[in-house]
Amino acid sequence: MAAAAPEAADEVAPSATLSVYKAARCIKRRASTLYNALRSVAEDAAFVAEVAALWPSLPLVANLRCGLWYAPPRAFAATCYFKSTDGHAGNWSFSTARLNLHLALLAGERGGCIIVDSTRRGKRFPDSMSKTIPIWCSVLNRAIERHRLQAIHKSAEVNYQSSTLLNGDAENNSDLSNWDSSVHLPVWVLGTEKNAIEGRIDEWTDQFESCGADIHSLAVGLQKPLRPLWISQRTRIWLNEVPELESWDFTPIILISASDAVATQRMSSEFSWHYIPGAGDDEESWARGLTPTLFWKHSYDLIDAGPDRCNQIVADIVEKDRVYRAQRGEHCPQITCKSLRSLAGAKCNDDQTTEMCAMNLDHCTSTMDAHCSNNGLLLFWIGTSNLAVSSTFHGALVGVDCILNCDSTSKLPASSSENSYLELSIVGSKDDRFSLMRNLPKAVDFAKRNLMAGRKILVCCQNGEDISICVALAILALLFDDNGCFDYGNYFVKRDVTKLEMRRRLVFICKFAVNARPSRGNLKQVYGFLSSQKELLSCLT
Repeated sequence: MAAAAPEAADEVAPSATLSVYKAARCIKRRASTLYNALRSVAEDAAFVAEVAALWPSLPLVANLRCGLWYAPPRAFAATCYFKSTDGHAGNWSFSTARLNLHLALLAGERGGCIIVDSTRRGKRFPDSMSKTIPIWCSVLNRAIERHRLQAIHKSAEVNYQSSTLLNGDAENNSDLSNWDSSVHLPVWVLGTEKNAIEGRIDEWTDQFESCGADIHSLAVGLQKPLRPLWISQRTRIWLNEVPELESWDFTPIILISASDAVATQRMSSEFSWHYIPGAGDDEESWARGLTPTLFWKHSYDLIDAGPDRCNQIVADIVEKDRVYRAQRGEHCPQITCKSLRSLAGAKCNDDQTTEMCAMNLDHCTSTMDAHCSNNGLLLFWIGTSNLAVSSTFHGALVGVDCILNCDSTSKLPASSSENSYLELSIVGSKDDRFSLMRNLPKAVDFAKRNLMAGRKILVCCQNGEDISICVALAILALLFDDNGCFDYGNYFVKRDVTKLEMRRRLVFICKFAVNARPSRGNLKQVYGFLSSQKELLSCLT
């Protein structure tokens, strides 16, 4: 009997030596269950709906990707893409690859807009709302101010009325004294940080002006300067004193941080659950293949299911959706879950701590986008270039003569010919740093051959936001002039390849394909390809 004591001590030893950090991580994983996340999203969505109802005329906009979870898809008028990394302390920047000009035009047309996002525990607002969007507002305001001043000076030189230049509004052109182009940051941003940001606004405005953005359209569409306002669950709003939009001397960009900052244990009539701040963030780690569209389609069933049945119902929903899309010809691999290792002998439930593979997201798109619907597929035509970009689609398309398919998971349609279809198995830069660069010569040759024949080309990839955009960028830079007209590559021969020129082309594409989100790794490959083509031409001449 005495010999049993050491064995019992050995069994207790692992849990006794568990570090505080590992124990805290295990507790956090246990609290971050799928049901807790979905229930938290539903609670926060109710708050978003209440705030949106205060200004029903303003369009609701989701900041990708987290913001899509906090309202039904039909509630969103558009999406935008502001990254928190552009607002991190000491790393502030204004991204010309994410201009979101469609958002400014939408706000000008509707008198403002409401942007939804959330952040994890400990912060009331993400940095995208605290600094990235305020910087964006200030840069656009200052660029519009400069544009109008230049218009006034030009009109004075040729003795024209300034009203003939900007939409016939002489007052807006001549009187800029009330146009506020300063930076408006929330009160919790330190003064030193605010001063540093203000000192770089002119630099970012110069970059914005040099990238080829259509500032004239912004100046026409915005009669009042953009200005951010912040609302969280801790904000107090007196319902009898909600200001009218007309009373503001600015175009409001209302920023709703959907989540509370504190994680708490909550009770309902049937279940006890743990509230997770910013539950919609990092969906790959918890959603098990569930998308915002699927969640809102089955939200009542999922919430009513409770913690015990939620995982199984989600698995059934995701699998039924996968089978449905697979029957339509889409590439839909089965979802797999990888169990995380238990921490130092702690008993963590594998059903509650899983790591999911990345899933495609059914993004909402703006009603203002320069697109057309083609059998349910959104095609973004890039000006008059006969080029369109979209996500992969299996079926007949109207108005498209040939398809350049860059989706590595898609298969060649049986009815396609070599002249009308080219399939390139291109993967992201994280999987292969040179996959795009290796395939760009074939893509450009295919595009040139069909453009010379006057055919319309669709460039598609799995999500229509990254690889297809980069392929279209390479085609435009190599075969089109500065005005977006096909010239067989003559303009490319005469001009040097610079990052500024490539940025201008990307801005031109984003003007039409507002969902474009090209990765930095793929953009580097496009620049490397264009540089190599230029060197090859130099050697031949």
